[in-house]
Parts: sequence; structure tokens; C-alpha cells
Amino acid sequence: MTEPPLVDEPAGVVDASREGGGEDGQHAEDAPDSGAAPGGGLVTQVFRFAVTGGLSAIVDFGLYLFLLKVVGLPTSAAKSISFVAGTTTAYLLNRRWTFQAPPSRARFLAVVALYATTFAVQVGINQLLVNVLGEGGVQLTAAFVVAQGTATVINFVVQRLVIFKLR
Repeated sequence: MTEPPLVDEPAGVVDASREGGGEDGQHAEDAPDSGAAPGGGLVTQVFRFAVTGGLSAIVDFGLYLFLLKVVGLPTSAAKSISFVAGTTTAYLLNRRWTFQAPPSRARFLAVVALYATTFAVQVGINQLLVNVLGEGGVQLTAAFVVAQGTATVINFVVQRLVIFKLR
């Protein structure tokens, strides 16, 4: 028996991510778990979230460099515009592909609030670690990775357990 699509697909379009697999049409890693958001199991969602994050980072960094080096915008303006483009890309891909959720104004506003919060957390952790570790190349890289990793984990958990359960 085919399940109805979880996304806003035209009638008759089947989500290919749910075809194949075991007897019930599910892959082991996609088996429902308690509290799971639509869009597959935890392994599938983590994979899709990572791919989406990578693509969004390319959009963010690529646009940042373009606006900075080609257009000649000041650093803050270039980074602000590229951050908005990257986070918008992340939201749209995560909504549609990672969590397979229909559009929702409440969900969009919740993501905006989450991204603003994790942006502040990320900047705060980065600054704290730079103050403690110093400003050498390895120290700056370590601070960035820890701050980005913390923000990424917070984003995934809140989106999976809260935001993409909103209707």
C-alpha cells in the first residue's frame, strides 16, 4: 500500500525516497521511531541535513566572496547578504527534502527565530574560545569548528523535534 506524499507534490507523484527497501517498503534506517518528524528515519534525516548544510555553506561562502571581491561591498554587508541567502537555502531544502514538510508560516517564523538564536550562540562561543585559546591559525579554526558544530547540532535537534512537527 502506497502512503500519501508528505510534501506538497502534485497528485500521482510518489516520493522516491519511500520506494524500495524491505517488505514494508522501508529501509532499516528509515523505520519509524518515536517522535520522528516526517521525512524518514534519523539516519536519513542526518544525511540530508548534512548535504543541505554543505550546499547552503557553498551558497553562503560563494555569494560572500562574489559580493566582497567582485561587487566590492563592505565585509559586513557582503556577509549579511550571504548569510540570509545561505540560511534561506537551508530552510527551503530542509523543509522540502530533509523533513518533507508542507509550507507553514508558523514553521518559517520558528526557523527564523532558531537561526537568529543559533547565530548568536555561534558568535558567542566563537568569541569565547578565541578569547581563551588565542588568535593563532589553529586556535581560530578550532573555535570556528566548535562554534559551528554546536550551532549545527542545535539546529538539527530543534528542527527535527519541534519545528518540523508544527502544522
